[in-house]
Amino acid sequence: MSDAKEEKAVSAAFGAVNRNKLISEFLARPEYDGEPLWKTVYRLLLWVDATTGLGHCYESDKSQPGKNWYPRALAFHDWLSTQFCVDPNKVVDEIDHLFRTATEQLVKYVLSQQEKVLQKAAAQRAKFAGRNFPEPGDDPELVSIVKEVLGANFATEPTAEQWKLLVERVRQYVTLENKRKNLVGEGFEDVLAAVGRKALGAAGYDVNPRKVLQTIPGFDNKDVGEKTNRVDLAITRERDHRRVLVTAKWSIRADREKQFPQEHQSYVRANSVNRPWQFVLITNEFDPARLMRACDGFQGNNYMFEKVVHINPEGVLAAYGEGMEASMAKVRRYVEEGRLVSLSGWLEGLAAA
Repeated sequence: MSDAKEEKAVSAAFGAVNRNKLISEFLARPEYDGEPLWKTVYRLLLWVDATTGLGHCYESDKSQPGKNWYPRALAFHDWLSTQFCVDPNKVVDEIDHLFRTATEQLVKYVLSQQEKVLQKAAAQRAKFAGRNFPEPGDDPELVSIVKEVLGANFATEPTAEQWKLLVERVRQYVTLENKRKNLVGEGFEDVLAAVGRKALGAAGYDVNPRKVLQTIPGFDNKDVGEKTNRVDLAITRERDHRRVLVTAKWSIRADREKQFPQEHQSYVRANSVNRPWQFVLITNEFDPARLMRACDGFQGNNYMFEKVVHINPEGVLAAYGEGMEASMAKVRRYVEEGRLVSLSGWLEGLAAA
């Protein structure tokens, strides 16, 4: 398969068109109709960390056995198991639908093209026959690592072709896993837009991901030469001129924290009508300090975020357990006070407004 065809296949599997098709098909499944919306989000996007076997709630390197977040990851996974009514080792089957389905589609396409690729490669290598060129896909270092760890358990030595297939499968797995960032970036926005329309459509709201700021009613003032400003999620309603601008971040890295005030100020400058609007953060962040700072953030005399929305704060509290860090205690208080709210609760509040 040519580089261009391979790139097109990857884009087709993980791109917006296929992504939204998969989301729509999933939301139409009758077995999940009426489920809490946070479960829908987790079924579509949450994944199991391959290095721990547990539902991903924090950075992998900090969630390894022996690290501080490993007991919290265990507690979160236990909570997931209870919420989905499955054994802990079956949680993996309940979540990560978007990535697993897109991956299956891509693998099927690659396999369907494999014979053509092998034939073309053989023709390209023909004039170098007999010169002992390395075979494509050879990785002696990876093979030696596997032999070192598992060699004593082999009843028979794998063939060269079997070693080659193993290397290809490992590389394919690593390459595809790197595509996950597409799904926790724009894919998160698309999932939120889909569940938002489901929850808010009857209340007269329009819900759009990656909406150009100047196309949202009441926002103008685009400076000449300024980069196009797209809002992660725009929720608007014409009858009462309601405007909610959402920044959607699956996790909150340090660079994203620095961008929040800049993002807010750009919306303040662009607001061209004397009517209120809301700036809201939706996230699946579990780090207590980051959640605390998001809830504490001020601009002028008011909170920067009208609300901080977590996919499900109950999962966060389950992970914290009896943790006594000051930031954990503050996050617990914000949940109790309604400063940090669930996605389902927030959408229900908007629908009722």
